[in-house]
Amino acid sequence: MSAVRRSLLLFGLPALAVLGAAIWWFSRPAAAPAPKAGSGPVLVRTTEVRAQDMPIRLPGLGAVQAWESVTVRSRIDGQLESVGFKEGDTVRQGQLIAQLDDRAQKAQLAQAVAQRSRDQAQLDNARQDLKRYVELARHAAIDRQTLDTQRAQVAALQATVQADEAQVQAAQVQLAYTRIVAPFAGRTGARLVDPGNLVRAADAQGLVVINQVDPIAVSFTVPDIAYGQIRDALLAAGQGADAAPDAIQVQVLSQGQSQVLGQGKLVLVDNQIDAASGTLRLKARLANPGQRLWPGQTVDVRLILGVRHDALVVPDPAVQRGAQGLFVYVVGKDDVAQPRTVRVLASQDGLSVIAQGLAAGDRVVVDGQYRLRPGVKVAEIQPQAGDGAKTSAGAKPVAVPAANAAS
Repeated sequence: MSAVRRSLLLFGLPALAVLGAAIWWFSRPAAAPAPKAGSGPVLVRTTEVRAQDMPIRLPGLGAVQAWESVTVRSRIDGQLESVGFKEGDTVRQGQLIAQLDDRAQKAQLAQAVAQRSRDQAQLDNARQDLKRYVELARHAAIDRQTLDTQRAQVAALQATVQADEAQVQAAQVQLAYTRIVAPFAGRTGARLVDPGNLVRAADAQGLVVINQVDPIAVSFTVPDIAYGQIRDALLAAGQGADAAPDAIQVQVLSQGQSQVLGQGKLVLVDNQIDAASGTLRLKARLANPGQRLWPGQTVDVRLILGVRHDALVVPDPAVQRGAQGLFVYVVGKDDVAQPRTVRVLASQDGLSVIAQGLAAGDRVVVDGQYRLRPGVKVAEIQPQAGDGAKTSAGAKPVAVPAANAAS
């Protein structure tokens, strides 16, 4: 029994394995044959190469900044009596921001005014005496020295009154410092000091920060190699070598999205390139009536450097990458697809701008390239009900033969 069992183990198990492999081989499903040039058309979507104007854009990454920003501080020491704003309010230029205790300043002004009045009275009396001395000197009633002394006294009193006037003006300035107003229209931040506290001119934090948010600024950077493009755009706009940068339009978009938040003009091209980062800093000014832009916000920026007139464009999915570079499948009048190498200038808004390799009116494949080979005949796909939104931009829908629907 042991010998029979050993024989079954040695010869029976290999035989069963071979038998199972043979059954699997002959019962496996047949692989789908690869499409051949003469076996029927390959279903694809196509579109025609179009000629249209395309903006020349230069992208950048930036941050929103207040057009003007000020930390409101007191210019004198004193007790804060009241504030004239609410946190987060929009204030107008000249609006009262804070009122300090002004009793000491009013007393100083009154003292300066009184001193000026006293000295002015002395000056008026000295001038009257001078008139009498001149008349007496004409009749030789007084000597020349007395007349000269009186003239000197009048001049000295005039200087005293001038000094008193300066003291009055200085006291008025000190009194004006007790009333703090907004230097421009803007949005207030958090109140940093409450009424009743003693504020000092040396305090660094100030009372409140006011940011002007309409208009607003966006500061951003571009690679240093883009400087030539920016300069050429200024020259093309007829601004000359010393042109102001506001000839260039700027679009601001939400970061990583295509939503345009605002449009404005370039106002600054920095006077040097940052050698450490290899970037050029730029600044744009934008109207912001709806306050869609906010200081500190990170945004994407587009510089509109010009327009490419009659540029040849195709949908981005039409452009494929191969071993020889970028190419598209071009469909001839005989509905046969052939690859053609192209050179792409830019890709924007879902369209590729073609610099070389295509002509207006050429028919290119935008969907289904993975099944194509050079020389394969193609047929158009018509999207079924509910799939219209998936059709590539510009693609031409054509009815699908019933025989090919299952494929």
